[in-house]
Amino acid sequence: MNLPNKLTVFRIILIPIFMLLLAITWPWGQLTVGGAVIPIQQLIAAIVFIVASLTDMLDGKIARKNHLVTNFGKFADPLADKMLVMTAFIFLVALGKAPAWVVAIIVCRELAVTGLRLLIVEQNGQVMAAAMPGKIKTTTQMLSIIFLLLNDIFFAAIHFPIGLVLLYICLFFTIYSGADYFIQNRQVFKDTND
Repeated sequence: MNLPNKLTVFRIILIPIFMLLLAITWPWGQLTVGGAVIPIQQLIAAIVFIVASLTDMLDGKIARKNHLVTNFGKFADPLADKMLVMTAFIFLVALGKAPAWVVAIIVCRELAVTGLRLLIVEQNGQVMAAAMPGKIKTTTQMLSIIFLLLNDIFFAAIHFPIGLVLLYICLFFTIYSGADYFIQNRQVFKDTND
């Protein structure tokens, strides 16, 4: 198992830790910032998410630079990303920090594009590479999650919902990149008898 794959496995291991930090009330106390009360466990969960997000950036760079791309990496890296992001969005809805309808659109897009990727692999045996809109989508998703978790801590004094602004930017790129994938790969849906 090479270093990029180890980073991907590490990211997968961080997902249940992130979940436990948000699902269980821990006796670690709270921070009071600008009148906002934030559980310390939420801050720790945000740090775990940031570390996991950084491993996503690192594993791909290392794999491409050192020609360490493997079938496991092609499978596990996007799966780990989706598991991490979807878990975070579901908890943000539960915490009242993200609208459920936005998260539902994001989840539906991820499922649809995953299905499209499977069709492409089945038809021509190649994994569909992430295009630039998809990379922007992933970056804005991760940034929106970080700022939604930390917004009360760092932006309570100025009362600016940067996390929600980033969430709506992420929603735009989620829809745009999903449509782009389907348009670019519409031939997948043509019957071979046509």
